[in-house]
Amino acid sequence: MRDVAPRAGRRGRPVLILGGTAEARALAAELDAAGLRVVSSLAGRVTNPRLPVGEVREGGFGGPEGLAAWLAAEDVAAMVDATHPFAARMTASAVRASRATGVPLLVLRRPGWREEPGDAWHRTGSLEEAAALLQQRVRLRRAGQDRADRPPLRQPVRLPGAGPARADRPSVPLRVFLTTGRRSLPVFSGLDGAWFLARSVDPPEPPVPANVQVLLDRGPYTVEGERALIREHRLDVLVTKDSGGDMTRAKLVAARELGLPVVMVDRPPLPPGVGLVGTAAEAARWARHHAAPGT
Repeated sequence: MRDVAPRAGRRGRPVLILGGTAEARALAAELDAAGLRVVSSLAGRVTNPRLPVGEVREGGFGGPEGLAAWLAAEDVAAMVDATHPFAARMTASAVRASRATGVPLLVLRRPGWREEPGDAWHRTGSLEEAAALLQQRVRLRRAGQDRADRPPLRQPVRLPGAGPARADRPSVPLRVFLTTGRRSLPVFSGLDGAWFLARSVDPPEPPVPANVQVLLDRGPYTVEGERALIREHRLDVLVTKDSGGDMTRAKLVAARELGLPVVMVDRPPLPPGVGLVGTAAEAARWARHHAAPGT
C-alpha cells in the first residue's frame, strides 16, 4: 500500500474516489480544480497506471471493515465509487462501509454499450455463461464441419500453467478474440476446441487456455486498428464485457463492419438503494455539495 502526502493548499474533509477509470480521473481533476481535497484510491493491480491529480492511495483497505476504519480515521466527507463496472466486490465493500460510517456514497458508472443495427450480439449473465456459449459453438462447428481448420499466424505466447504447444494438438477451428481482462482467463482454460487471442494491459496468471496468444496493449484503440487485428488473426468471434465508454468501443464497430458475432457479458447489478450517475460532471456536483463546509 502506498499513500501520497496531502496536496499543498488543500484543506477540509477529503472526498474519496475509488477506482482508476477515466471517469475517476476526470472527477478528481474537476474536484481538484474546485479547490477540494481529493484522495483517489487505486487497487494497485495494473502496472504503471494512469494517475489522477490530487492525492493517491494504492492498495486494498482490508475489506469493508478496513475501508470503514479508513473513512472514519480520515474524516471523509463523501465517497464516490468510480471503479470498473465489473468491480462488484469493491462496490459491495463501499456500500457496507458507507452504511457503517454514515459517509455518503455515490456510484459513478459510464453508460453501457448499446446494440446497433448490423450488430450480432449474444448477451450472457457471466463469464461462465460466455464460456459455455463458446463450447456450444465449438460442438456445432465440429458436427457441421462447415469450416476448414486453420493454424495460427504466429506462435502463441507460452505462459506458466499453459497446456502443450499448439504444434502438439489438433488444429482449432474457432478463433476467439478475448477482451474480458487478464483475470478472466481461468474461466476459459478448460474450453476445448478454441484458440484465443487474449488482449490485456498486464500478463495473465495461470491457469490459461492451452491455445492462447497474449497481446499486451492498452487503449484507446481505433476502428482501423481493430479491423486489421481481426483480419490478421482471422478471428471468428469477439468476447467482451459491457464496460462501456469510448476507449475500447472501436472493437465493436470493427466487429459490426466485418460481420463478427459478439458475446457480450452483462454488468453485475448494483446493490439496492445506491445512488448512480453516468458522468463525472454529475458526480462532481454531488461531491461538492457533500464536501461543502457545514454539510
